[in-house]
Amino acid sequence: MNGNNPQDETLAQTEDAQSQTATDQVQSDAERDAAAVQALIAENASLKDKVLRTLAEMENLRRRTDKEVADAKLYGVTSFARDMLTFGDNLKRALESVPAEARAEADTALKSDFLSRLSRHGVRKLEPKGQKFDPNFHEALFEAHDESLVPGTVAQVVEEGYAIGDRVLRPAKVGVAKGGAKPN
Repeated sequence: MNGNNPQDETLAQTEDAQSQTATDQVQSDAERDAAAVQALIAENASLKDKVLRTLAEMENLRRRTDKEVADAKLYGVTSFARDMLTFGDNLKRALESVPAEARAEADTALKSDFLSRLSRHGVRKLEPKGQKFDPNFHEALFEAHDESLVPGTVAQVVEEGYAIGDRVLRPAKVGVAKGGAKPN
């Protein structure tokens, strides 16, 4: 015999094969685990992106809602204010029919009270006389020839205008200067 036992050789080959199989199994498990980790990392990144986008959408929604609430508070009385302006105009016409000596005292008190009540709700009277004509706040009824005013300046107010916030409730009805002084 040459000192090698066939059974020993077979046993060694079996052990080598089992060792190789175990090594292959460990590599296969490692590759599978690495692939699973990569898939989890990708899923985590996707979920993080979705969460960040959802948070951004929620913040935008909160801002829009805050603005809508603020606008509702500011402009919610618009219809009521327009009705009150019409009422005020009618009251003014009624007072104008009262004799002058009886009207003077009541007219000032009523007008002051009416304007202060409107201002408490954000309504302000437009004061266009002497200002440059602005079609956003004024309605031109006629042109007035006035040498002392720059062309395009409000020369006369026929009906008072009112605004609430930056919105016009009723434009001031005005006469606009034509001709006259040169702009500086």
